[in-house]
Amino acid sequence: MDTLTEQSAQHGQALYQRAKRLIPGGTQLLSKRPEMFAPGQWPPFFRSAKGVEVTDVDGRTFTDMTTMGIGACLLGYADPDVERAVIDRLQRGPMSSLNCPEEVELAEALLAMHPWAKMIRYSRGGGEAMSVAVRIARAFTRRDRVAFCGYHGWHDWYLAANLDTSSDRLDGHLLPGLAPAGVPRGLAGSALPFAYNKIDELRKIVQQHGSELAAIVMEPTRSQLPAPGFLEAVREIADKTGAVFIFDEISVGFRLHCGGAHMHYGVTPDIAVFAKALGNGVPVAAIIGTDRVMQAAQGSFISSTFWTDGLGPAAAIAVLAKMQRINLPAHIQSIGKLYKAGIERLAAKHQLPLKVGGHDVFPAISFASDQALALQTLLTVRLLDRGFLSGAAFYPCFLHQPHHVEKFLSAADEVFAELKAAIAAGDVLSRIGGDVRHSGFSRLA
Repeated sequence: MDTLTEQSAQHGQALYQRAKRLIPGGTQLLSKRPEMFAPGQWPPFFRSAKGVEVTDVDGRTFTDMTTMGIGACLLGYADPDVERAVIDRLQRGPMSSLNCPEEVELAEALLAMHPWAKMIRYSRGGGEAMSVAVRIARAFTRRDRVAFCGYHGWHDWYLAANLDTSSDRLDGHLLPGLAPAGVPRGLAGSALPFAYNKIDELRKIVQQHGSELAAIVMEPTRSQLPAPGFLEAVREIADKTGAVFIFDEISVGFRLHCGGAHMHYGVTPDIAVFAKALGNGVPVAAIIGTDRVMQAAQGSFISSTFWTDGLGPAAAIAVLAKMQRINLPAHIQSIGKLYKAGIERLAAKHQLPLKVGGHDVFPAISFASDQALALQTLLTVRLLDRGFLSGAAFYPCFLHQPHHVEKFLSAADEVFAELKAAIAAGDVLSRIGGDVRHSGFSRLA
């Protein structure tokens, strides 16, 4: 029998079918499931990734015009400075019975970037880091309820919002259909959502539960600009209610400002959470906050073995050092602008019902059509044929250059012409050569 490597190199799709028999859902991350792009055609596994290129297990190389590791690789794949730091720590041993000094060095570096913050805790993933932040807020306030806006992970405190059987309260927070199966029913009513830029929704929560709020949790921004005074009003409400104000910087962090989006907008939280790009592909997350709030971590049991390994902090130190040497936000903004302007131009040229939205630092596209998912799938499939990984979002990284965008747009020009013809002929589905992409969690069996 062939080895796993030999089999996978020849049969990426077959390997994914094996994975689905062994791993519930086939992957560990919803956003990496091939069904979210082009079922049966999207490359499920990669062999290597370098710069902005990914080579799959069948030996095909693609330019990544999607999310660069779901937003984790902001400096590009296999950044040499990060690699050197990680290899050095690995060769000296990534773990022992003692603590790694890198966690102190990283703490000093992060807190120097954020003068409002005085203390830090670590984890290795964004979702668990948000759970740590909420736990600290509850320990500090001795309260239970959390008001939140946006997407914050898979943990019980967040999915508890969907225990309200009258509606799927998380459907407006990026991922529709997130069933709260396995979440204790006793948490019903503990997670209270409000919509971005709708301060009156938060005020209504405060009117009903203000004295019970442990935290107000939100992303500083995701796809929308904050309305004038919105973030400041949330800060004021947190102060008045005594709730801990938590900014989730896991996705947007470092894109608008090297210290995070909250520094770009000039609004200071009590806690900020960073992950994803903090390690540029190496697992590490940081929860930073004021000393009076963070000290509450001592009053709760928050502890895990692999939060103490040396690889994550070593990577993060290298990432922060490099980010402060380069003008990262300006570069990715310029690349995103090129992408958005080019897509808009091509959509107008081919008269496609396509909308371009989001910040320049992570643009998104969508079709205003009852065949939106089919059109998106066909676009993805045809761009795969031309050597590009492409979906409904693009996260520019430091190594994306104008020539990457130009080549992508040249390929998209050809594909948009086919999309226009397919709409006119009414044969979008027959052109895909497989199933239509899924829209969210609810359709992923």
